[in-house]
Amino acid sequence: MTPARKRLWKRAAIVAGVLFGIWVVVEIWLAGGGPAPPPPSSVSMNLQGGHVVTNRITTKSWTFDYEHAQLSPDGLTGSVDGVRNGVVFRKGKPYLKISAEHVQLDIESLDFTAVGKVHVERIDDPAHRSFDTDLVTWTNNAKLLHMDHPVYVHSGDQTLRIDGITVDFDENTIHFGKLAGGVEIKH
Repeated sequence: MTPARKRLWKRAAIVAGVLFGIWVVVEIWLAGGGPAPPPPSSVSMNLQGGHVVTNRITTKSWTFDYEHAQLSPDGLTGSVDGVRNGVVFRKGKPYLKISAEHVQLDIESLDFTAVGKVHVERIDDPAHRSFDTDLVTWTNNAKLLHMDHPVYVHSGDQTLRIDGITVDFDENTIHFGKLAGGVEIKH
């Protein structure tokens, strides 16, 4: 091979190498630039601290059966409508039953806020007490259930209106706001 022909091949190899290098850099730079595919909608979504299967959301602190739910794309927050057969756990055991028109969830912190017509009752309560209100907030880290709006406590045929109730699951205490109405207390 002549020296001129060797130089020509050498230049062609260098040009091809440079073009290949540019192509690799451009492909790396463009990789992943397209839109992310949507999550599958018919598959259960596993979440940190809980899971969603058909019409039930379950975590270590609470579980809700619902009519309709919509989770954010990252699965960390959500909106749930038509909650029925909800359960709030105390020390791993079912403690309160809850039903609500609408619940806003924070799956990461396991907090929730229930609004609309909200009904709460203690499980296995011999007095069969229940609470009706329009706002309930659960703070998971503090293990507090707040009912900050007027709460109607039902026991048998008696009803008592309380301006607010806070249930502390860790301390096993209940704090009542201002009371209105009369209740017959039996010993």
